[in-house]
Amino acid sequence: MPPIVCFIGKKKSGKTTVTVAVAAELTRRGHRVMTIKHGHGFDLDREGTDSWRHVHEGHAQRVVLAAPGEFVVMGNWPGGLPLAPDVLAERFLADADIVLVEGFKSEPLPCIEIYRRAVHEEPVFPFGGPEWSRYIAMATDVEGLEAPFPVFDVDEPDLAARVADVIERTVGA
Repeated sequence: MPPIVCFIGKKKSGKTTVTVAVAAELTRRGHRVMTIKHGHGFDLDREGTDSWRHVHEGHAQRVVLAAPGEFVVMGNWPGGLPLAPDVLAERFLADADIVLVEGFKSEPLPCIEIYRRAVHEEPVFPFGGPEWSRYIAMATDVEGLEAPFPVFDVDEPDLAARVADVIERTVGA
């Protein structure tokens, strides 16, 4: 299974922006990067399309949409509960060099928090709390934050490169 790093943070903290920038940087460095995005539901397919019919009329548990140059796997979670990112990576992204996950803050995986005090008073987990043992870095707008892991200015221009350096050193991507 490839190494996994979760990018966590509260709503509007900049998780997607940082995740995308770090993915691009790691790809530029020659890594085969794949991502998992935790969401709160999405509408991938529209009623009446062939793939919708496969799921809703054919009752297929999983459908792969395959086209030249791209594919999508659609389906429902077994028992209605989502799979953990490590299970998703093992099943669907095993050929990655590294998997970057946006969200899944409660999973016991290495993580990088994007924390903007300008948006939220507190980080996802309390300062210095036991969950911080999973942190490999933090990007924040809090000046002088001391932590047992690298802390970066969330607005610095080379943030993606610096986070990519930490990921390469820490998880061996």
